[in-house]
Amino acid sequence: VQLQASGGGLVQAGGSLRLSCAASGRIFSSYNMGWFRQAPGKEREFVAGISWSGSNIPYADSVKGRFTISRDNAKNTVYLQMNSLKPEDTAVYYCAASQKGFWPAALYDYWGQGTQVTVSS
Repeated sequence: VQLQASGGGLVQAGGSLRLSCAASGRIFSSYNMGWFRQAPGKEREFVAGISWSGSNIPYADSVKGRFTISRDNAKNTVYLQMNSLKPEDTAVYYCAASQKGFWPAALYDYWGQGTQVTVSS
């Protein structure tokens, strides 16, 4: 599986962004997908995940109620809709694919290249 993340950018606090992660290669629909982020000087943290069937969708507490993850297996794409963005959401966001669980990051077999999200106050 090859992953290509896009959709990052600069947005003011309170604004929205939609990240996309397009997959190619092996069977996308059999993988659980996750979004992670890493801010400068901080460890990579789990943001949201979605199971291959879409039936299991965990979120980090810090983004619950603001972010929504979804997937379209027909388009081999997973999305992260981010609303009510805060300056502390500033980070490089990565998508990843796993055939195991959602956490820790070591469970993921494939990673995208990351897309920068910057939220100004």
